[in-house]
Amino acid sequence: MKIHEYQAKQILARYGVRIPRGEVAYTKEEARQIADRIGGTVVVKAQIHAGGRGKGGGIKLAKNPDEAAEIAGRMLGTNLVTAQTGPEGRQVQKVLIEEGLNIRKELYLGIVIDRQTGKPVFMASASGGMDIEEVAAKTPQLILREYVEPGLGLQAFQARRLSFGLGLAPELVHESAQLMIALYKAFEDTDASLAEINPFLVTGDNKVYALDAKMNFDDNALYRHKDMQELSELNEEDPLAIEASKIGVNDVKLGGNVACMVDGGGLAIGTMDISKLAGGNPANFLDVGGGASAEQVKNAFRILLSDKNVRAVLINIFGGIMRCDVVASGVVEAARAIGVKVPVVVRLEGTNVEQGQEILRKSGLNFIVADGMKDAAVKVVAAAKT
Repeated sequence: MKIHEYQAKQILARYGVRIPRGEVAYTKEEARQIADRIGGTVVVKAQIHAGGRGKGGGIKLAKNPDEAAEIAGRMLGTNLVTAQTGPEGRQVQKVLIEEGLNIRKELYLGIVIDRQTGKPVFMASASGGMDIEEVAAKTPQLILREYVEPGLGLQAFQARRLSFGLGLAPELVHESAQLMIALYKAFEDTDASLAEINPFLVTGDNKVYALDAKMNFDDNALYRHKDMQELSELNEEDPLAIEASKIGVNDVKLGGNVACMVDGGGLAIGTMDISKLAGGNPANFLDVGGGASAEQVKNAFRILLSDKNVRAVLINIFGGIMRCDVVASGVVEAARAIGVKVPVVVRLEGTNVEQGQEILRKSGLNFIVADGMKDAAVKVVAAAKT
């Protein structure tokens, strides 16, 4: 789950991270009033669940309240396009009006889970204010790393080592280290999958700030954080992913033209890999899970076909807990109700596979039955090209 910048800053502030003064505005008049309360130069920042807002025109300086209102009026209601939104962009429904600060140095701080070590890794770089992916690709030596033992947390000596590595003045090392420890504590307490401050700012009067903040949370841990669930905004999420969550299945859009429906995460990865190997381009990752009903399968199939980019569908089910006849019944029912206009390749193995294949054969619909995963991948890729 993603949240807005202003929400991430509110969380970090509770842990003692210094943030600029600011408030959220939903109208240009609110922007004017907030800018008047703050005084001086302010920054108008579009609030969407995507990075790269500055390059997309979503962050602007305003010298006075009238200018802040004018900028906010232009932003609100528009679609902001960034490198992370795709060409369709995201609609700006609110803006953050924030005090302008005297910037002396922009740095980067971030925490993610390192999949190889199974530990959180705390990253820092003197190249703040930039796309960290670009820094990692072109100058990886500029990213400092400290691996954190989960049972111990980020230690003071690690935070000091990072602070010195960033080239901070000695009088700022302690304050910087305390901010890093606070950032890690927030990451840990909220079951975050990402916590990022970019830029981590040093001002002209030698203070450190979180000038921007980003936090993502592990969906599987949200049951422990009812307050975090309230921060979710469905209008910022992919509509198909929202629809999938309502029926209890997982769907991740990938942008290709071959839709995949499977029953299990490992099988989903294998299905996407073998489709790619056969020359295809997966459109999604849709896992109906091991205990889905025929109704869930029907609704999942409908979600697959709602993607206008889909040219063919691959249904790859290994019937263990999930029975093949249940899947076949759901697919047939959905195909009849929706009126499928793209080829559908089906590979069934496992529990009640004969009954499932019989349901498909007697349906009167033009399903392409595959014999094994390789055969299914070859057939669906060929079907998508027709």
